[in-house]
Amino acid sequence: MPHTSPLQDPQLNARLRRIRLLALDVDGVLTDGQLYFQADGIEIKAFNVQDGHGLKLLKRAGIQVALITGRESPTVTHRAAALGISHVFQGIEKKLPVLRELTSRLGLEFDQVAYCGDDMPDVGAIRRAAVGISVPNAPTYIQKHADWVTERGGGQGAVREIADTLLRSQGHWDAVVDTYLHGAG
Repeated sequence: MPHTSPLQDPQLNARLRRIRLLALDVDGVLTDGQLYFQADGIEIKAFNVQDGHGLKLLKRAGIQVALITGRESPTVTHRAAALGISHVFQGIEKKLPVLRELTSRLGLEFDQVAYCGDDMPDVGAIRRAAVGISVPNAPTYIQKHADWVTERGGGQGAVREIADTLLRSQGHWDAVVDTYLHGAG
């Protein structure tokens, strides 16, 4: 999958305009995929602050955010709470059934869902979402199932790239910029 902006693809851009839920894997998407453990066994994860701000901007624009991750981690719970993300599913091996249930509970159709993942448990959700997204640090056999592979890697701004692209596609970008230029909102 070439690294071209989805805004340059009229069909993909049309699908992006309909997105009302962005669901994300955590390890390898919101993080670089590395797991760090202290001597006492406590897991540490590093998150990109710009990714987090992008998720806040999406929420302000009315796009819901969900995290669906295979691991269970108090760090994810804390990060989600800090970002105001209430749809958090941990310890999930098969992500598509959870995404299907969440979509139904929110009264959405799959043509309103974007999903980003980087490994085998994500493939079903990547393929089923209206916009399936992967990251360059994912294996190529995962990337080939995606509609879009971000230019930035997991934990390195990939989620901010997705957020900015959604905001631009849906016409929210100028209002976001104005908020910070003029202090409105």
